[in-house]
Amino acid sequence: MREDIQPKYVVSHVTCNCGNTFETRSTKGDIHVEVCSKCHPFYTGQQKAAAARGAIEKFNRKYGLA
Repeated sequence: MREDIQPKYVVSHVTCNCGNTFETRSTKGDIHVEVCSKCHPFYTGQQKAAAARGAIEKFNRKYGLA
């Protein structure tokens, strides 16, 4: 097997748009992401609230409630 054909596996700093940063290991240096576990709706619990709000509004429109 040939030597030195694998990319270097280095410590990477991941930065999210929300400002959260953390370290991981990757073949890339610094990584910039749009969504992380601190701001993603699924992990923060905001997704369920938004879905419930939409279902309540749909129910109220369907039955003409104020």
